Formats: sequence, structure tokens, C-alpha cells
Amino acid sequence: MKEDLEVINVGIFGHIDHGKTTLLYRLTGKWADEHSEELKRGITIKLGYADVIVKKKSDGKITLNINEEGKPIRQITFVDAPGHEMLMATMLSGAAIVDAAILVIAANEGIKPQTREHFLALEAKKVPYLIIAQNKIDLVSEEQAMKNYNEIKEFIKGTSYENSPIIPLSAQQNINLDVLIEEICKIKIKEKLKEEDPIFFVARSFDINKPGTPLKKLHGGVLGGALKRGVLRVGDTIEIKPGRLVKKQNKNFYETINTKIVSIMRGNLSLKEASPGGSLSLETTLDPILTKSDSLVGRTISIKGKLPEISEVIFIKPILFKEIYEAEEKIIPEKIKIGEILMLNIDCLTTVGTVNQIKEDTLSIQLKIPVVPLKGETIGIARNIKGHWRLIGYGELKEDF
Repeated sequence: MKEDLEVINVGIFGHIDHGKTTLLYRLTGKWADEHSEELKRGITIKLGYADVIVKKKSDGKITLNINEEGKPIRQITFVDAPGHEMLMATMLSGAAIVDAAILVIAANEGIKPQTREHFLALEAKKVPYLIIAQNKIDLVSEEQAMKNYNEIKEFIKGTSYENSPIIPLSAQQNINLDVLIEEICKIKIKEKLKEEDPIFFVARSFDINKPGTPLKKLHGGVLGGALKRGVLRVGDTIEIKPGRLVKKQNKNFYETINTKIVSIMRGNLSLKEASPGGSLSLETTLDPILTKSDSLVGRTISIKGKLPEISEVIFIKPILFKEIYEAEEKIIPEKIKIGEILMLNIDCLTTVGTVNQIKEDTLSIQLKIPVVPLKGETIGIARNIKGHWRLIGYGELKEDF
């Protein structure tokens, strides 16, 4: 992979079984659901990643085939988000780190509750670009495909994604995937804020050492995610907030973790420094026991001393959706009340909070897990409806009432 290529993070969203993971495999040659529990259950549980290089051939056509000659024009990091209703928090984390999204809708099933929920999440997280993949067209007649196409057009009418392209395709039969890639290559990548203090959101954390690795060959804990602004370099001393949970004198609090970056990887490319774009892996000097099994997912990273203090109370002015769906039932979200428990997604962190005050439509919420309050960040708001967390709206952090 070339270091000077334009890099874009593209999320793949949509209802379970509509073909997201198969689409990712056809585009990249990689199954993102590599975790044993995911393979057993046949669904994506954690965020999956896969990188490809788009090349332009001498005849002007593009290719993802690594064996074909061509000029590299863009690197794409695909992020596969879970479609299952029980995994909405993970899906929201995926929406927080992408530059663009593909919403997969199966032509033989149409718009499902999780399709609607993922669409609302993309709007709530203000993902700037959306491409709709009308998948499985090989399973329907031309008449059915057009009916489904018109339903999609009606679905997005009047939204911020009203003019999004809709591409009929079949991931299974490899139909029109080149058109999808061409559409991704048209997306203008927003200029990143390289001069500001770095902000890195942790979406995955790992222990990459195999059992029995000799002590001298052990790697430090690895943090995967997206750099939203600024630059990180090998050798930088970084801080991780809210850090790790510590119990002292029967009280719980979160202790900031400080560590050093040992290496940086973007896909298979080793970097000395990284600017925003694509997914990154940061190897650190941390004991890998601290990073194993995604234990630091949701944390925020910057250069030591640059992050604001964590906060256990936040203030949000909520905007509730006009309607949501539970199965096929349409529900109008009720106003949020004092004492209500909500699930909140802030960047890649999911926490639960209790509404303790409401003043002029602004909520004061006491959090179970504290957050790093970054100005301007959009927060997903979910409510427990019939035993499932349902996204009911979003809000923006405020400094106080």
C-alpha cells in the first residue's frame, strides 16, 4: 500500500442477512466476521475491517485486483457494521468513524426495521455521504426490482440523503460492483485538520501475541480505530481516557492510561507518522492484558496532556426522531423524562446514563461510564423499548444548562 494515497473509511450498514458481509468479501477478498462466535452464529458481532487499493487501468477502467496493472488512485478501508438489532451500540461506533456509508437493502426483502434504524443512525452521526446498494437483484424479476427501487426513493425522500445514488447489484453474482467502486471514487474527501491536536477513537483493542511467544518477542497492546484529526507519530507519548477502572476505598474511578506508540500500521503499510484517513493500528508499550478482548474500545486518545478532563455528567439538547419501528410497528418516541435511563453513544464509546434534570429542553445526564466531552460531537440516544435498545434521536454536547 502506498503512503501518499488518498484514504477513505467506508462503512457497510443494513439489515441482517441483506448481504453486507458477502459484499465486503466480493470487494476485498476478506471475510470480516473472522471471530469464532461470529462464524458460529452467522452474524457480524464486532466491527470488521478490510483494506483495498483502487487502481485505474490504461483503458480508464478501475480494478481492485492486486494482480492487474494500473495506477493506484485511492485506498478504501471498509468497515463492516453489525445489522442485528441487539448490536446497535457497535453499529453506532462504526458510524462514528466513517467518511461515507453504503446502506445495503436486499431487493427481495425491501426496507426492514434495522434498515430504518441504520439510516437514522447515519443521519444522527452526520455521515456526509451515502450510497445505497440495492442488493440481490438476481433473486427478483425486473418488475420487482423497479418496485423496490421506487420504495427506496420514497424512503429517502425529504431526508439529507435524498439525492444519494442507488446502485442495483448482486454481491453473490459479482454484478455492478465496479459501478459501486466508481461511485466511492467520486466522493470528495474532506480535508482533515492536521494542524490540531490529534484525536483518535478506539474501535478495537487487541493482544496480538500467540500463546507461548517468548518474552523477548512479545508485542505491546494494540489499539485499532480512526484518527479524526491531527497527526500521530511513532515515539509519541499518548494518553487514553477514560482509561481503566480502578477501585480504591470502595469507590470506583477511571484512571488515565499513559503509554508510548511503538509502531503504526494502516492495513499492511507500516507508517512513521499517521494523518487522518483509513483505519489505523497503534502498537503501544502497554501490557497486552490491558488491550485484549476489546477491553479499551470506546476510549479517546491524544498526545499526553491534550485531552479535556473526563466527565460523569453531560448536558444534551436532544432531537427525537419523528418515528421509529419495533418489528413492523411504527412508534412515535415520547418525550424524555426525569429519572429515565438512556443508552448513549459518543464517538466509539457506549455508556448508560440517568436523566437527573431537564431545563429548557436540555438534559442533564449522570453517566455510568464517564466520557471525554469533545465540543460539537453528535451523541446517539437510545431507549429500552420492549427489552431492546432502540435509537430514538440524537443530540449535541453542551457545556451546561
